[in-house]
Amino acid sequence: MAFNYRAVDNLKRSHENMVRYRQILSVLIKYGFGDVFSRIRGERFFEGLLRAASKKTRYRIKELSKENRLRKVLEELGPTFVKVGQVLSTRPDLVGTDLAKEFEKLQDNVSPIPFNDIRGVVEEDLGAPLDEIFKSFDTIPLAAASIGQVHRAQLTNGQDVVVKVQRPGIHEIIRSDIHIIRHLASIAEKHIEEWKIQQPTRIVDEFARMIEKELDYKLEIAHAERFAHQFAEDKTIRVPGVFPELSSQHIITMEYVRGIKASEISLLHQSGLDCALLARRGADLIMKQIFVHGFIHADPHPGNILFLENNIVCYLDFGMMSRVSRKQAESLVDAATYAIKDDEVRLTDIILKIVNGDHTPNRSELEKDISELLDRYLFRELEYLNISEILSNIMTLITKYHLRIPPDYYIMVKALATSQALGRKLDPGFNYTEALKPFISRIRLAKFLPDRIISELFNLTGESINLLKEIPKDTGTILNRFARGDAEVQLQHRGLETMLSTLDRVSNRLSFAIIVASLVIGSSVVVLSGVPPKLYGLPVIGIIGYVIAALMALYLAFTILRHGKL
Repeated sequence: MAFNYRAVDNLKRSHENMVRYRQILSVLIKYGFGDVFSRIRGERFFEGLLRAASKKTRYRIKELSKENRLRKVLEELGPTFVKVGQVLSTRPDLVGTDLAKEFEKLQDNVSPIPFNDIRGVVEEDLGAPLDEIFKSFDTIPLAAASIGQVHRAQLTNGQDVVVKVQRPGIHEIIRSDIHIIRHLASIAEKHIEEWKIQQPTRIVDEFARMIEKELDYKLEIAHAERFAHQFAEDKTIRVPGVFPELSSQHIITMEYVRGIKASEISLLHQSGLDCALLARRGADLIMKQIFVHGFIHADPHPGNILFLENNIVCYLDFGMMSRVSRKQAESLVDAATYAIKDDEVRLTDIILKIVNGDHTPNRSELEKDISELLDRYLFRELEYLNISEILSNIMTLITKYHLRIPPDYYIMVKALATSQALGRKLDPGFNYTEALKPFISRIRLAKFLPDRIISELFNLTGESINLLKEIPKDTGTILNRFARGDAEVQLQHRGLETMLSTLDRVSNRLSFAIIVASLVIGSSVVVLSGVPPKLYGLPVIGIIGYVIAALMALYLAFTILRHGKL
């Protein structure tokens, strides 16, 4: 009979998981979260572990807040849990504002792994002995983090580089821990009523997706290359070059850049660099990422930014990036515009379009809360507004109504808040609002550019034509379902006036758009045919047609964008 190695391996893994379960529960109980698990009933496997774990000594927690205790839990449970906290610090919509702020304090405080393990990863991935690839390779790392560690090295041509190497087996460790965390979250969600609203399993799934991306160094390389490309012509920023031939899914080799970290404020003030200029450039670069390129560094904290000679800004670590669509940037600008105008109705409309939620909130109550929020800031001078404070209050409000803000929106505003805070440390007199105004104006004016309006009108016409083409097919499908008895109609005569009014506006807009498109096409035909009379060599009829079409298009765009009705 053949020996079942797989069974032995599964038994070993099960034992390791049991040990890890017990360790996690022990730490949770140690920091005062045993009462949560005491409310769980009916899980025999879980209760057995809980009894064993509860024998551990309880930590002194009277003087600590719940958020502080949770941070200590993550720190004690090791790298995977520290990374969980770091990722969730960017998601206050999932964990709440207070907990997100506490998780921002988490630092990768882990011991470096032995150099021989690092050598093994490098040689296996790059397919050659370390001495053949690098002229020198420091055995002591510059930094050690939960996922990998960074070593300084020198290429065979003498160029200084840094090599970021992933910890061996980190994929399996994180995958195992996530499996355990999700199991614990599902049990808590099943048995604790208030946690059903928070949906901890959704939080774990969100983290799993984010950490999976961060574990893929090839994706980080692609991020760095795209980021460098979008700023290729900008002399105020430097992005370290990547060596793709010396990189892999587990290794990144980048050029070594000398500079002062943005977190070393006192050193920066003593360095002779122009701190006021650095504040302006830092803000300008964040706004270009959001409002011009639509691709932003999602973790622009001072530790990931260097300031170089000639007041150059240098970004590091491209593991967490975010994309911003034109619609998202415009929504952010619209929200700011309506907030300044003290228009809580329109601002509520924008917020409800942005957020997600399992339940529709009470509209009147939400408008009231937004109005009260606006009252806190409306009469302050714009240069004194604190974006971080405003963001915190908005997140608290969104959490109150059990809504969720998409990550990209939060990352946008968080990046603005971080650059404002850094700018004021560099230059206390820095006016962030003035730096922001040109980009807001650019986004607002872009809506009314002729090519944008014509493009949207043609898109609308094309969509309308496609819809008309689909109507016969869809009608035939519906009639066939009725003939087979698979469908039935139930009519409820409620509020048809509102619906008819809406349909009337929609049909008016559609007709208006088709007329405009027809004028543009017809005028183009006239111009190309050269029909007299002519003015400056162009047919007058065609020019008049273009002018009428442009006026009608502007009127249509103005009524839709400003008034929401035709």
